Amino acid sequence: MKLATMINSPESCACDAAHLESLGYDALFTNESKHDPFIKSALVADRTKAVEIVTYIAVAFARSPMLAAYSANDVNALSRGRFTLGLGSQIKPHITRRFSMPWSHPAPRMREYIKALHAIWDNWYDGKPLNFEGEFYQFNLMTPMFTPLNTQFGRPKVMLGAVGSEMTKVAAEVADGLFCHSFTTERYLREVTLPTIERILETNGRKREDFRLVGMPFIAFGDTEEVLAKSIKGVKKSIAFYLSTPAYVPVLKQHGWEDVQPEAMRLSKLGQWDAMGELVTDEVLNTFAVVGSSDECGRELNRRFSGIFDMICGYTSGETGMAPEILSATRKAQ
Repeated sequence: MKLATMINSPESCACDAAHLESLGYDALFTNESKHDPFIKSALVADRTKAVEIVTYIAVAFARSPMLAAYSANDVNALSRGRFTLGLGSQIKPHITRRFSMPWSHPAPRMREYIKALHAIWDNWYDGKPLNFEGEFYQFNLMTPMFTPLNTQFGRPKVMLGAVGSEMTKVAAEVADGLFCHSFTTERYLREVTLPTIERILETNGRKREDFRLVGMPFIAFGDTEEVLAKSIKGVKKSIAFYLSTPAYVPVLKQHGWEDVQPEAMRLSKLGQWDAMGELVTDEVLNTFAVVGSSDECGRELNRRFSGIFDMICGYTSGETGMAPEILSATRKAQ
């Protein structure tokens, strides 16, 4: 498995990207929460030489496929072909109320979104006429004045973040890979996610080795009891947050734990976050998270996810990313 970490702010991208690359990470991920992922990715591209740069994720429905195509092309050119465009749908309230953009039929819309990206890139990279007519997007105008010239490094790869089965199917149909949500388990991945992906890939004449799976498992680690206890508390709160969300009930059902979801949702509406964390038993914690010293976590990450994920990033102590201690321990265990 390749190993990655998240880099969260423009300042960190400017100051820390080269150092993180020197530590041996295979990829640096940029997200879209408080900052624009493409600006952060461009900063990383300018300050690194070999590391892959991935948006995990850019919110697709917050922008037109044309804008995403321009941004992705520019970062890919700036990085000399090291950029992967990771997309996600977000949820309806954020799209309609935070971004003031339309929302409907997320899985079909995402399928069409990615097809539209490739239609645009077919025009830029291969000179094909731009004539994309879909249900949600139409693109049929591109003149030389607006056609990028920095296309020598080709089109970026496109990956898709998915939780539900329908979006997972879309990823296997039209994307180059799938970002698996942190709120999943080894059992759910082996019994539900992988069979779904393999079936859809086969139906569409695609090979598994050409499709990448990326995971961001919860990691609670500490090399002293005090640090480990603090990390466990933070990870339990993160797990409890997702535990309260109805969309993730299928994962719970795989383990017979679906009855805890209504109580978690009730506590979330009351803002009782500490009480929510108490719903996460040790059994639940150790099923959703890798727990222990850095060396123990490195060994367990390899045991649990080798053969499933092609790359992992990790969700450590409530923060997205993979700590250098986990990077080193996981490398040693490989």
